[in-house]
Amino acid sequence: MARTPRSRPAKTGAGVSALRRLLVTLVSAAVTFSLVLALAGLWALWMYQGPGPASEQDSTTVILRRGAGLPEIASTLEGAGVISSAPIFLAAAQVTGAARSLKAGEYEFAARRPMAGVLDDIRAGRVVRHFVTIPEGVTSEMVVEILAANPLLSGVAPAPPEGALLPETYQIERGEDRAAVLQRMMDAHDEVLALLWSKRQPGLPIQSPQEAVILASVVEKETALGSERPQVASVFVNRMRRGMRLESDPTIIYGLTKGRALGRGIRLSELNRLTPYNTYMVDGLPPTPICNPGRAALAAVLDPPQTDYLFFVADGSGGHAFAATYDEHRRNVERWRRIERARSAPTDAPAEIPAEAPADTTATAEP
Repeated sequence: MARTPRSRPAKTGAGVSALRRLLVTLVSAAVTFSLVLALAGLWALWMYQGPGPASEQDSTTVILRRGAGLPEIASTLEGAGVISSAPIFLAAAQVTGAARSLKAGEYEFAARRPMAGVLDDIRAGRVVRHFVTIPEGVTSEMVVEILAANPLLSGVAPAPPEGALLPETYQIERGEDRAAVLQRMMDAHDEVLALLWSKRQPGLPIQSPQEAVILASVVEKETALGSERPQVASVFVNRMRRGMRLESDPTIIYGLTKGRALGRGIRLSELNRLTPYNTYMVDGLPPTPICNPGRAALAAVLDPPQTDYLFFVADGSGGHAFAATYDEHRRNVERWRRIERARSAPTDAPAEIPAEAPADTTATAEP
């Protein structure tokens, strides 16, 4: 009797087991990969937000040149020891959108500054700020000398015309061209002068903005006290209205030294020496400014107070005594001469009038 063939049971258990192992392997790999990604992300986040590299100095200065791309910036920072990883900086700049607004310039980063702070500083343009101050009343040649002595600047530039610059404090950048700095000073002068000229007092004996600069330069050199500029300006405006000569000592000095200090008093021979700038001998204004006047001096000559003053002389306290008449002025001059005599007397002799250091004096000649 023939036997019926016995059917083999399906190996379902083995197949399920193999599939399970595959799934477990895949899940395990995914979990491992996720853990690696998470750890890598945490590491990158720590590198980005945690403390930056240590340094032997308290801070590190880095210059990011104009036109530098993101890779160059990241490489420069890493090379200077400011950040630990250029690739993370690149990625952070792209993810945060900072890559489109990074600014060139000179930066100073504190040691261990987080990369997030470094990126934020560059994005906001928190550059190192350097300043140069131009005192009121200096000549254009002196301004060029001030800039030439500043080691942060580059290039050379000729002296601009006298009175063409505005004395102020200017922000400069390391490596900035001196000619560019001078141009900013001239632009500032033009802007201030145009504004003050547009608001000038009517009826002034000043025919042009350049004449205003010339007169302001004389006012600037006549007093070291800012509070006196309006009164000094009123004296010269009143003299011009009456056709009187300015008779200003600083104009004589400019004709002799181009504004350099004499280091002594004016000699009688110099007072009588004819130069285009000797306002004791020449009518009207000098041919050019005698210095670069500041904003306050320009404002004083374009809006002087209404006074009767025609004269002024040092008063012994650092300022001046103003007078409307020549007789009053002569008394002020005599008082000043007593002060000078008292100061030149021996130290054990009693002083006639105690006083502080004198200011510049102006003319004492009768009109």
